[in-house]
Amino acid sequence: METLIYGTFCTLSIVALGFQILAMKTKTQLSSGNNPQFKKFQISFFLVYFMALFSDWLQGPYVYKLYSYYGFASSQIALLYVVGFASSGFFGTLTGSLADKFGRKKMAVAFCIMYSFCCMTKLSPNFYWLFIGRVFGGISTSMLFSTFESWYVYEHTQTHDFPSEWISVTFSKSTFWNGLLAINAGVVANIFAETLHFGPVAPFMLAIPFLIVACFLIVSTWEENYGNQQINVRHSCMEGLRTILFKEPILYLGIVQSLFEANMYIFVFQWTPILDASHPPLGMVFACFMICIMIGSSLYSILLSRKFSSESLLLVAVSMGIVSMVICVFTTASKSYENILLSFASFLILETSVGIYYPAIGYLRSQVIPEELRAGIMNWFRLPTNIITCGGLLLVHNETLIISTEVMFMICAAMLLLAFFFNVRFINVFKKENDIADTVPFLVQSKNDL
Repeated sequence: METLIYGTFCTLSIVALGFQILAMKTKTQLSSGNNPQFKKFQISFFLVYFMALFSDWLQGPYVYKLYSYYGFASSQIALLYVVGFASSGFFGTLTGSLADKFGRKKMAVAFCIMYSFCCMTKLSPNFYWLFIGRVFGGISTSMLFSTFESWYVYEHTQTHDFPSEWISVTFSKSTFWNGLLAINAGVVANIFAETLHFGPVAPFMLAIPFLIVACFLIVSTWEENYGNQQINVRHSCMEGLRTILFKEPILYLGIVQSLFEANMYIFVFQWTPILDASHPPLGMVFACFMICIMIGSSLYSILLSRKFSSESLLLVAVSMGIVSMVICVFTTASKSYENILLSFASFLILETSVGIYYPAIGYLRSQVIPEELRAGIMNWFRLPTNIITCGGLLLVHNETLIISTEVMFMICAAMLLLAFFFNVRFINVFKKENDIADTVPFLVQSKNDL
């Protein structure tokens, strides 16, 4: 199995390199590829965002191991995970509204400070300190995946007035480099934790300097921007919810995001015990997953240049996820070597779909979510994701109610089928609204001519 994993890693690396070269060629054909102002703006965003992402990836591989190292039982560890997701869901909508009202730059700075504190709590083996750390970690995660994107979209469209189509270029690059960052973060974390024998707390301490640098760059290079400053925070939360419920494109896109990402998070807790039966090098398996995400992001850029729309590529990502989960339903019932290989192949398909999904959903959010409520609505999208993920975790670790792995994958496949349906609904409504928007200027011009 080990030889196969290393061979897969090498093959996927070559494929990723080829796709990225092809994707870069297609990007240079776009006007964005030759615009120095746009490149400079992208770099100012990427320097900060990648620092924040790298600090997050450093911690990921060692969260469970650290809790186990401190002697906590699997049920206690599951509770700590649930606390993090619940905190993200409960407080996420509030942080989004605060970012819209008081400033996305300020909230990005707050993220760096709060996440650094979260890392510091990992020094204590006390359950209650770790509990508090998970609460702040959940809040920080909501900020990471809403505030930064909200800041970027505003600056892209409002401050610099770049074409909205170029947002896809940024999100595609972001997804590709995010995969590369994850691979390197895993290697660096492994070196400090195990090779240098600093222990599983080392990656968390190593994350802090990157957060400090990100904070300094935000303060010194970013401009402040806002959503609706006139509305109070509570009213902003409710207004964001009302907007989701009564605007069909936003509602359908939010459902697709919630179901797809819940499936993705549940998968994170499923793949290790499935593959571990054959004792593969888990670090290399993780690296293969990240390379597949990079391949997916390159595929997105290539297909976008071939006149595929972002909404149709989102449907492709959801469809690939369905195929992956259906394969898992039939291969995880048995621990035979052949079934493990098929499960591994299905996991690679899922991770490739994730690479297509992220730039597609990022661009579509920028098109349908109103600017004044952007961060708040994005965090409302994450609420059902966290609720579903918490439910999945509690089912898996429930000692009285045994949920088999194949049943859990059936649930994931059902969620993605539902996401597919709402994705189709979104495409129909989104296309209809765009057709109307394209027709209105023509009608106005015709009226003026009369």
